Amino acid sequence: MSVSPTASASPAAAGSRSGPAASSVPPAATGAGGQAPTQVDLLDFARRAAADGELIASLPLDPEGRTWVRLEGPGGSEAWLIGWPPGSGTGWHDHADSVGAFVTAAGELKEYSLAARLPTDGWKTLELTEDVDRERRLSAGQGRAFGHHHVHEVLNESPDRHAISVHAYYPPLPRIRRYSRTGPVLRLEQVERPVDWQ
Repeated sequence: MSVSPTASASPAAAGSRSGPAASSVPPAATGAGGQAPTQVDLLDFARRAAADGELIASLPLDPEGRTWVRLEGPGGSEAWLIGWPPGSGTGWHDHADSVGAFVTAAGELKEYSLAARLPTDGWKTLELTEDVDRERRLSAGQGRAFGHHHVHEVLNESPDRHAISVHAYYPPLPRIRRYSRTGPVLRLEQVERPVDWQ
């Protein structure tokens, strides 16, 4: 796994501060058999990176905004090391056609997600049924993988402690859709593409 400096590129779950540079760490593995990485490969990568104490310690933490560095993920995936100050979060979003995984390296993150297959395009507002909400707490060492069009928000709900996590996506993010939510109503607010993060 190696770290690339990112001065202005935004991680998938971003929306706060520019990323700091960091030093190199051991090379990343590719997907099984040299193929495109699977959700399992991405989760394995995120677990190994989250267990790398030197890498985790290299991330400067900002008391007010998220910080991040881009990592070299397996098989050409997009990967990020992200620092979450107390009370920060992503808002509701998905990663469109990319599959992904993330693992908490320090602190605890909470994920709210929807257990529903949403239409991929052609809508602005959806009314969700009452049984689609899921939540999970992910403390240090815990993580999850997810498939295409997974809608979620990730939060550091601690009032006084940073969290750090590792995220990986394949293919590299073609777009991120951001949503607002009021009760059961989910509204598409914005579609971001890589050019928006540069």
